[in-house]
Amino acid sequence: MISPDQFEKEIELIITNAIREDVGDGDHSSLACIPKNAIGKAKLLIKGQGILAGLDFAERVFKYVDPELMIQRLMKDGDPIQRGDIAFFVEGSSQSILKAERLVLNAMQRMSAIATKTNTFVQKLEGTNTKILDTRKTTPGIRALEKWAVKIGGGENHRFALYDMIMLKDNHIDFAGGITKAIDKTKSYLKEKGLNLKIIVEARNLEEIKEILKSDGIYRILIDNFSFEETRQAVELINGKCLTESSGGITLETARTYAECGVDYISSGALTHSIYNLDLSLKAV
Repeated sequence: MISPDQFEKEIELIITNAIREDVGDGDHSSLACIPKNAIGKAKLLIKGQGILAGLDFAERVFKYVDPELMIQRLMKDGDPIQRGDIAFFVEGSSQSILKAERLVLNAMQRMSAIATKTNTFVQKLEGTNTKILDTRKTTPGIRALEKWAVKIGGGENHRFALYDMIMLKDNHIDFAGGITKAIDKTKSYLKEKGLNLKIIVEARNLEEIKEILKSDGIYRILIDNFSFEETRQAVELINGKCLTESSGGITLETARTYAECGVDYISSGALTHSIYNLDLSLKAV
């Protein structure tokens, strides 16, 4: 996983690039009709039901745009929300509030939607030992926000990117000439480069799991697109020699049954790629 310092750099890059993209050489709508010294106040109004996420990010955006803006929080990330709730008030330069408005809303709407969907999986798996994971199926440029939202919703992050964990999937295995060759080459590469990265290997059937288990040092086996019965057999076969992860089209309706097969993790790209933004508004008061 990436370090806290790396994560902070990702967030800084997101804010800098988003303001560059949205503001450019100036918010001319506000500059044209609002005096530079005008002071205003606005509230973040909740217009849907779910889990709040992105409030910490929003405060960072406001402070980036104008360090003099004052934020009064009424809620916190991870809180359940419903229509009519007010998450925070922001007060200060009216021009600054409007400059930050769209980035704050875009981020919080998406992050809250992801946190809400993640939390439905967490609740579905309650009482089992299985944790829900995200994937790299994220929106280019804002992966850090989306993975942050998964954590707020009660899920766990998979690897952040290609550089912080080894994941040998079907194409890697086929291009390398087979499972054992892929694993052996990976171990040699890590030793040569002086890297300490965990290794996950994908299995497409029980025979591939048997072959993976012949190699030491495997962190997790990805049990991909297995049926319930095949998953139970896979977990018995692995027998605690490494961690297990189910993936491949797992839905909210099927997640509990996969968890009851005994896997340690379920990964779902749908946490980040198949959500509808939660409706939020920033309104002047």
